[in-house]
Amino acid sequence: MGGDHAPDEIVQGAAEASLALTSAEIILVGDASVLGRLLPRMRHDGARVRVHHAGSHVEMDEKPSEALAAKPDASILVAAQLVANGEGDALVSAGNTGAAVLACARSWPLLDGVRRAALAAVYPTELRRGEKDDPFSLILDVGATIEATAEDLVTFAVMGSAYAKLMSANRRPRVALLSNGSEANKGTPEVIAAHAALVETTELNFIGNVEGLDIPRGVADVIVTSGFVGNVVLKMLEGVSETVVRLARYAHKERLAWRLGLLALSSAIDQLKQITDWQQYGGAPLLGFAHPFIKAHGRSNARAVTNAVKVAHKALAGNLTGNIARTMAELDERTKRSQRSEK
Repeated sequence: MGGDHAPDEIVQGAAEASLALTSAEIILVGDASVLGRLLPRMRHDGARVRVHHAGSHVEMDEKPSEALAAKPDASILVAAQLVANGEGDALVSAGNTGAAVLACARSWPLLDGVRRAALAAVYPTELRRGEKDDPFSLILDVGATIEATAEDLVTFAVMGSAYAKLMSANRRPRVALLSNGSEANKGTPEVIAAHAALVETTELNFIGNVEGLDIPRGVADVIVTSGFVGNVVLKMLEGVSETVVRLARYAHKERLAWRLGLLALSSAIDQLKQITDWQQYGGAPLLGFAHPFIKAHGRSNARAVTNAVKVAHKALAGNLTGNIARTMAELDERTKRSQRSEK
């Protein structure tokens, strides 16, 4: 029921996913009368899609905590509880981000060793990576943990690396801290302390600090920062992308020479659109909980929803949460050995 084009595009995307994923069951959570009317109109695998009723839902502009308090039967909360009870394995939503994060936090335990969850986001870069020649890098956190300690930043690095390994088939993702300089002593006290800890973390391919200008270049495959900074960066990247499109439209209207130039570049522009199309990626993860949650963009159409479901399916098949838990345990054990040796 969540998203700018819900429920039609969400149901359509789920219907298409039921045909594409032969080993998955998809549970549509929402108003059963509405979903029950939509689903039969769409081509789908009836054995793999079912509806679970939820009496209300959170609107995109509602305040998360107030909405969930007033609507205990909200679809996002019901869906998170289904996963908590073992009736589902992963959650996908294009709805209110804050409400989704809060629903997961209220329903699911954090993985051992994880203090705070991190909401990640993907963004296109100049460089590509992994066996799939993936044009997307990952940045986290982008809003779940506004103020992050050094310990949190190290955890985000572990979780982001595990996700990049699985989704981009990138065996050694380059992990970096976002700071105001590449030197180890640059940044907030939390960033400086996290840098010192990550240098000693052999489980990761840590390349040090990066600056804002390194983000679109793709210098790192995973960029780690606090939720406050990450959210600002993400909104800026989205704004720059939209501004470039508007400038191109302006140029097309103003002069014939510019129109001819854009025409000559049309194939390159089409390729750029394909590279930067977030709909092909589907969604981005909330990392740190015992179950996968994939947050699809609020403007998601059916194609984006289908791909978000595929991302969740891949996270389960690749045991994403298990790999994060294992790496956190290894990191904890190494830290304890180091502390014992110092005594």
